[in-house]
Amino acid sequence: MSEHESHFSVWGFIKGFAKLIIGMLLMLQGLIGLVVLILIVGVMVEVTNGIAGSEDKVSVSIPDEAALVLDPNGVLVELAEDVNPLEVLREEAYGISEPTQVEVHDLVRVIRAAKNDKRIKGIVLDLGALGASPSSASKLHYVASELAKFKESGKKVIAVGDYYSQDQYLLAANADEIYMNDYGNLFIYGYGSYGTYVKSLLEKLKITSHVFRVGTFKSAVEPFLRDDMSPEAKEANIGYLSVLWRDYAASVEKARGLPSGAVEDYANNLGALLESVDGDLGKAALKAGFVDELLSRAEMNEKLMESFGKSKDGKSFKKVSFKRYLTSIDKPNDTSAPNVVVITAAGTIIDGEAPTGRAAGGDTIAAQLRKAREDDKIKAVVLRVDSPGGSAFASDIIRDEVLAIKAAGKPVVASMGSLAASGGYWISAAADEIWAAPTTITGSIGIFGYFNTFENTAAEIGVYVDGVGTTDLSPILATGIGPLPASAADIIQQSTENGYDRFLTIVGEGRGLDKEYVDSVGQGRVWIGEKAIELKLVDKLGTYDEAIEAAAKLAGLEKYDVVDMKEKRTTFEMFLSNLSETTIAKFGGEKQRRTEGAVAKIVRAAEKQAEFFAEFNDPNAAYARCLTCE
Repeated sequence: MSEHESHFSVWGFIKGFAKLIIGMLLMLQGLIGLVVLILIVGVMVEVTNGIAGSEDKVSVSIPDEAALVLDPNGVLVELAEDVNPLEVLREEAYGISEPTQVEVHDLVRVIRAAKNDKRIKGIVLDLGALGASPSSASKLHYVASELAKFKESGKKVIAVGDYYSQDQYLLAANADEIYMNDYGNLFIYGYGSYGTYVKSLLEKLKITSHVFRVGTFKSAVEPFLRDDMSPEAKEANIGYLSVLWRDYAASVEKARGLPSGAVEDYANNLGALLESVDGDLGKAALKAGFVDELLSRAEMNEKLMESFGKSKDGKSFKKVSFKRYLTSIDKPNDTSAPNVVVITAAGTIIDGEAPTGRAAGGDTIAAQLRKAREDDKIKAVVLRVDSPGGSAFASDIIRDEVLAIKAAGKPVVASMGSLAASGGYWISAAADEIWAAPTTITGSIGIFGYFNTFENTAAEIGVYVDGVGTTDLSPILATGIGPLPASAADIIQQSTENGYDRFLTIVGEGRGLDKEYVDSVGQGRVWIGEKAIELKLVDKLGTYDEAIEAAAKLAGLEKYDVVDMKEKRTTFEMFLSNLSETTIAKFGGEKQRRTEGAVAKIVRAAEKQAEFFAEFNDPNAAYARCLTCE
């Protein structure tokens, strides 16, 4: 065989093998699409059964004396981000999905409805896929209090889980019985605030940081200026973290009937406790009184069948899921009654518009407030704030609309969620009343600006910027790879100081306080809700519901409907959403906590960082945001 023939044969084999691989991949892609289609058709009948009736209420079949399975899958939030149900299905099919979200008010709504629903015998807490954060403390306490009220009806609450996170356990502690897998664990570690500090890294990379801030405690930019947390930041952070920890421990100890100090003792002395049970984490939790029984999944199922009866197939217990039950209890409002409207500013405050739940767009929230002002049926407004702040300009746009509503004779009550700091406080300050939870993180009255330039980094690799301009400020056009002109830096610092002075004036006018006093409690310092009321930064401590009642009272309303200022989904959209959820639930097999692999986590972290920097879009480069609160 000649060299040419040999080369041709090898090349022909490679081409043939490549065609085979490509053909197999195309076949696999087609099979995936076919499987997704089959799954959709397979659940369509089940979902369609739930879409009969009105757009506000869906008919759901619930067995008598069934358990409501409270199985939230996702991160606990004030306002869930709008998602495309078809996109969710596509992403799930390929194993790539956004972390889901659960609205705290949905959990509360189903618990309240189940309390008086004769078909519901009790609640099963299956919290394994529920996520939260330290800044979600007030949300967890809100749900926990509703579980305690549910038990007053005489109905039982049972918690089941392979293991419990610290946040999940705050809810589970309110159960009459807590079951945990015999190979499970309960870790309680308290609260902390830790950051990554990059001053030395920036110096080694020869990156020039330009920081503009006002406030002794405005620690948002510390990671770029220091290699450690400042004493002032530590003082402020431990102040609110200690209250979060105190209230967590007190709530768990009260719910479980444990002695005072039991939670802290468990967290600090778990190692010693493990020695007494041969290192078994499950037995340690049992011995300390945090769980009632250690059981396998099969044993848990048997226990639940004893409590709630068997399902039709005899393999499980009679139940209805949280999501399905939620669709059955939404009812239309009495259209003849005046309205108290709730407008929610959740997430980072950014300039312009933003999709629901992703961020609080200044123009988006302002438009909702304007609509409330112009609607004669709306008599009072509750501005629900769950935000670390953000763009100072966007915050001021929102505040302008709050003032316009008040000028129109309609009362405005600011209801703070878990977090209403910096810009979140800015938009709240003008309200007639400010309500907060004891564990709300608020304050952080301060302003900062920050960006980097890379002139020294570029010079290291032989890249320089040069040119001419018509004014002293013209070189700003080259800022980035070029240096920041001193004149521009001076302008930005003066603008930042003016922004802080404006912030102090806004708070002083809104709260009836002297500017000097506001400055003394401002300076960028974070305060917890119970301390904020002492400092006159909030009016009352209470719940979301109490804030709504306060708004109605200010408007002189005895009978009223509460409406949310957000778009209602159509029946078809409800169908698509239920379809995606049902498909994932029936065929996905695993909940969110088990579906995201290591690579997906890295990609997700990179996406979050990109989203974080995209939120810095203030036209004046001035930000009223608390970065350490989140």
